[in-house]
Amino acid sequence: MNELRLRLSQAIFGNSTPDPEELELRYPPRALPEGAFVTRLAPSPTGFLHIGNLFGAFADFLAAARSGGVFFLRLEDTDKKREVAQGAAVLLEGLRYAGILPDEGVTAPEEERGAYGPYTQSKRKWIYHAFARQLLEAGLAYPCFCSAEALDELRARQEQAGVNKGYYGKWARCRDLPLAEQARRVEAGEPYTLRLRSPGRETAKITVRDLVRGKLELPENIMDAVLLKADGVPTYHFAHAVDDHLMRVTHVIRGDEWIASLPLHIQLFELLGFRPPHYAHTALIMKEENGGRRKLSKRKDPEARVSWFAEQGYPAQALREYLLTLLNSNFEDWRRANPAADLAEFPFELKKLSPSGALFDLVKLEDVSKTVISRMTAEEACEQALVWAGEYDPALAALMEADKPRARAMLGLDRGGRKPRKDIARWNQLRETFGYFYEELYAPLPCEQPDSAAILRAYQRIYDPADDKETWFARLKSICEPLGYSPDVKAFKAAPEAWKGHVGDVSGVIRWAVTSRANTPDLWAVMRVLGEETVRARLEAALAACAVR
Repeated sequence: MNELRLRLSQAIFGNSTPDPEELELRYPPRALPEGAFVTRLAPSPTGFLHIGNLFGAFADFLAAARSGGVFFLRLEDTDKKREVAQGAAVLLEGLRYAGILPDEGVTAPEEERGAYGPYTQSKRKWIYHAFARQLLEAGLAYPCFCSAEALDELRARQEQAGVNKGYYGKWARCRDLPLAEQARRVEAGEPYTLRLRSPGRETAKITVRDLVRGKLELPENIMDAVLLKADGVPTYHFAHAVDDHLMRVTHVIRGDEWIASLPLHIQLFELLGFRPPHYAHTALIMKEENGGRRKLSKRKDPEARVSWFAEQGYPAQALREYLLTLLNSNFEDWRRANPAADLAEFPFELKKLSPSGALFDLVKLEDVSKTVISRMTAEEACEQALVWAGEYDPALAALMEADKPRARAMLGLDRGGRKPRKDIARWNQLRETFGYFYEELYAPLPCEQPDSAAILRAYQRIYDPADDKETWFARLKSICEPLGYSPDVKAFKAAPEAWKGHVGDVSGVIRWAVTSRANTPDLWAVMRVLGEETVRARLEAALAACAVR
């Protein structure tokens, strides 16, 4: 290295940067099984956790877990202008809700776990400077003194000339400044950024084997991208290359909007002497609208926020199951064949990720979520419902906590067996579906069915809370015929003209009287949970309402 380049390096970095070889020793290759994946989620703390981020994070998580590898969380917080207060906490809360927890990295605001940190980029400035210095001293980087106004003027000239816009080739006016002038201007305190001196050629192509899209042929990068901003903070492109190498990332799973940056990223890895990771570029999550598809919008679509699913009360397992239907097309067949298996047993594969847009279908999510909730035990359902209600519906939580046996019995109705009942898809439907179990939430409605008063009077006479289900049903059938209703549904269907209705119509009047619902779990079981006092009171109130009418 000649004397002028050394002078420039000293002017920019001084003597405080470590040697890259020291960093290689400090962050050695990981001791993992052969074929293990090291993946990362690397969001910026600039707002809520997007469902697209969670989609990618789940793929990272599954790929690492399936291979015996490591999934970590790195915060890319170098863009302080866009960072929001509590941004890291919001991201972490979304991951915790979804149950997609990293093995290492940022685990809480200002807390990290793992041997490859710091995992927050703003704490790694000295590391980036070590590798930026390496590029500068190798003649692969240079200081650029162009102001924002000068860059605007450059773009205007390029637009007028009809050429690609950017800082490259003959348009890069600081690229070939004499080293002596570069050093003098830095030493004089003139503002500058540090740029890559790209060796790319306009006519050249690179070939990358993408794990989702197969062979990609892309133009070689020719842009002299900024490596360090005027304040010495690295750009995303430079920082992520250094981090992915030192943290020993093997696979980068990210949205296909990053394909355009792939030539620059591959070039940075090569110029730094690093082996690039394997890339898997996933399709964006789409939404159907007016017969077409569009990208989920942060502003227009509440379901773009992971926190929205928590607020609505979707169980985290349901969201994970649904995301797997988007990630691997064979998941649904696997789930049908293994209805009770843990998700960890699913043979997730990156190569089965779809290169086309994944349609986020809330109706399908609801179906998946109903199935997930129906397969829970009463204890599990009650526990999860209470956790949700404790945060989002404290009044309901208080009612459930006051009588947990009733809450468990309520949520245990028609549960288990080959065809468990699927009343709810999310916990925010608890009030609407099960509110009649609590006097504080119950809103009685008059029954409009003919013969309501006669049916209720007859039922009051034979109601016995001690009856088992078979005895209860026999008593119910016993009041049907005197009222003109068939005690047998088949007999009614054979001669409907001979009856006013059948036993189902009679039980419907009683159901409405004690629940104000046309559809509930097994009526006998419902009344046992409500208890004799409540049932008799509601029957009496319903009968009084019939008399008023």
